[in-house]
Amino acid sequence: MNNRLALAAVFAVFTAFLFWFVSVRQSLLFIVGIGLGTVLAGARFGFTTGWRNLIEKRDASGVFAQILLLAIAAALSMPLLASFPTELSAALGPPSISLLVGALVFGGAMQIADGCGSGTLYKAGLGIPLNMAILPVFALGSFLGSAHLGWWLDLGHLEPVGLVEEVGLGGALGLTYLGLLLTGLAAWWWSRNSAVAHTLFNKKLIIGAVLIAVLAVLILVIAGKPWGVVYGFGLWAAKIAQAGNLFDPTTNAFWSQSVNATALEQSVFLDLTSITNIGILAGALWIFSRKKSGESNKLNTQQWIVGIIAGFLLGYSSRLAFGCNVGAMVSGISTGSIHGWIWVVMAFLGSLIGVRVRRYFGY
Repeated sequence: MNNRLALAAVFAVFTAFLFWFVSVRQSLLFIVGIGLGTVLAGARFGFTTGWRNLIEKRDASGVFAQILLLAIAAALSMPLLASFPTELSAALGPPSISLLVGALVFGGAMQIADGCGSGTLYKAGLGIPLNMAILPVFALGSFLGSAHLGWWLDLGHLEPVGLVEEVGLGGALGLTYLGLLLTGLAAWWWSRNSAVAHTLFNKKLIIGAVLIAVLAVLILVIAGKPWGVVYGFGLWAAKIAQAGNLFDPTTNAFWSQSVNATALEQSVFLDLTSITNIGILAGALWIFSRKKSGESNKLNTQQWIVGIIAGFLLGYSSRLAFGCNVGAMVSGISTGSIHGWIWVVMAFLGSLIGVRVRRYFGY
């Protein structure tokens, strides 16, 4: 109880600091981030685990919860984007070779590392050793991926496609719900012959999906852009690299862009993604202070090495794919970006490989 009171005091002080010295928006985003971290950790809402359970156990409950999350987020986000096209932006990414390669690699790596972007964050906040070790190499990979992104895009890319803009609100919602329906039918078909009885709806995950969807939409309203995770990681590493004179952002295609150059110059507390990430860590730490995670399986040296490599690949590939399960899938699909659907297909194919690699190394 004393630990939780101390944490509450720290969170309150930091929120007040953001409110007074940074901006009201950043203080609100930190609070929403705490909510996300609390829900993700409390419900053990794992995007990675949901996919793995479908693949290995033919348990579709995690995937059905994610479909519900996307359905709610789209129902709330798309009308907002249609009503406020200048104030709010969708999570658009270009269909490209980098997207295909990045999503495929990310899908495999997240199964080996047992966490996507948000999963790595909240599990690090829960004190799980592997995810704590992965977080810095994830950031390094994200930075290097962003530094190389220009080369990858030169291999071939199309312009981003936003459904709300292209086919209108009704068309965007209709196509999105058709995609979600087909995804749900595919997940049901995959799980129908399971030797073990699984319910399609897990109450804890359903509640988590509803809360995460609402909090994700709040980020869109407060920040003016959808929820993201990996950009913050790359920014942290880029700031360290710049401070150590290890790279010149003015010569890099990605970091010389005005919005990214400004983010490098400003305090990290002004970055929308970073402050939400810090909130997620804080929310998970709150759950950890209430109840120990219990996920302390000891890993051998080989498993540590493989896990760290997978963590680096998570960062690198997520930048090539224009997001992770959050930035590409949740935010991309719920705001009508075609690249979100491409990401899901490629990442699931990668997960099919990743679960086999994970099993081979005995995780």
